[in-house]
Amino acid sequence: MTTRTRMNVYFDPALLKQVEALALRRNISKSAIIEAAVASFLSGDTTGKLEAAMSRRLDKLGRQIDTLDEDLSVLGEAFSLFVRYWLTFTPVLPDSAQASGRAKGLERFEGFMQTLGKRLATGDRFLKEISRDVESSAQSTAPRNGE
Repeated sequence: MTTRTRMNVYFDPALLKQVEALALRRNISKSAIIEAAVASFLSGDTTGKLEAAMSRRLDKLGRQIDTLDEDLSVLGEAFSLFVRYWLTFTPVLPDSAQASGRAKGLERFEGFMQTLGKRLATGDRFLKEISRDVESSAQSTAPRNGE
């Protein structure tokens, strides 16, 4: 067992509360926390470890941004195709049908907003749905062993 030397130090009360809270959460002594903090502060390789950890985090964020960029591109393409299809195939209504067409449009928009709200609340996203559909169709069309 290593011997320890007692040392009295002064802490800001807020900092001491943080140390006490950490000691309770981790179920270790306040002395062990302070000793680890001082050892970390005095070690020369701390900067390298921090840089490596930061680099890993930045790499992960970069991959997440790339995924978001791809998802946004798919969404933009899908939306533009929908608008093109809608503008191409939606007939112009005669003046006598304008009021009923407007009412039907408002009804459909309200239904769309409710459906959108439900999907956003449940976390079921369009791009995830597409991914599941693509995976299931790829599995169903993939050749089986022996075929």
